[in-house]
Amino acid sequence: MVNAANGRNGGRSARGGREARLLDLAGRITERDRTICRVLYDHRVLTTSQVADLGFASVRKAQERLSVLFHLEVVDRFRPRSWSGSGPFHFILGPAGAAVVAAERQVAPSALGWHRDIGAALATSGQLAHLVGTNGFFTALVRAARQRGDAEVAEWWSERRCAAAWGDAVRPDAYGVWVEDGTRLPFLLEYDTGSERVARLAAKLDGYAQLARAVGHPTWVLFCLPSAGRETSARRVLAHPAVPVATAVVASGQAADDARWLAIGDPGPRRRLVDLGHPSRVLGPPAGRRPPAS
Repeated sequence: MVNAANGRNGGRSARGGREARLLDLAGRITERDRTICRVLYDHRVLTTSQVADLGFASVRKAQERLSVLFHLEVVDRFRPRSWSGSGPFHFILGPAGAAVVAAERQVAPSALGWHRDIGAALATSGQLAHLVGTNGFFTALVRAARQRGDAEVAEWWSERRCAAAWGDAVRPDAYGVWVEDGTRLPFLLEYDTGSERVARLAAKLDGYAQLARAVGHPTWVLFCLPSAGRETSARRVLAHPAVPVATAVVASGQAADDARWLAIGDPGPRRRLVDLGHPSRVLGPPAGRRPPAS
């Protein structure tokens, strides 16, 4: 009986401590801090410059705030090793940040699947650079939207969320919706680091065709490539009659909204992201239908 009572009291004490901590945090974190928590939960890791893209006037301002959030345990951080020594700080969700996200979702922190050793797992993961690059593609768009004033990233789905929704057909690196001056451009992202043979890139297109059939409409598939040579090689094999594909070389930190996209089958010039237009622009007529006589 004593042990059971202690267990119950211990549970109440833990809950009480968590609630007290949340009340303390409520007066010390901003809505921008909450946005950082949500993005880190959904997308796992961001660099300092990527956090700055989300809503800071400069990288220096982001560094100052991240230092505060680190000491509050809202975020945690690690430096992955590189050939030239330690890399830049990478930020992940800390225990207090996980509590903030859990409170917003009205669940216990344990229900989030968050665990404190995620930093060690990511720091040694061979997929870290790919994940950071994919996230940087979107944070740069967020920055561009803030600077434009008439644009927004209306949707930004992680690879995990895409896999949960469409994993039986295909697993893109991300799904996004870019909105500019009232025009919406949904897209599926393939972020290429050059580690796969281009034939492997082409093999993914049948899955995208299956997805288009399942949802009843095609969606642009954007291949973000690391170099002009890689893009040239990839474009030779990325044609598919049912999948609208566009390619671009987007360097780290560059925003992908400008005139750098070239659709497969499009002679050029390159187009801005919003100007890619409806996918039917580059697709042939549906199977069983002939084009109208000229």
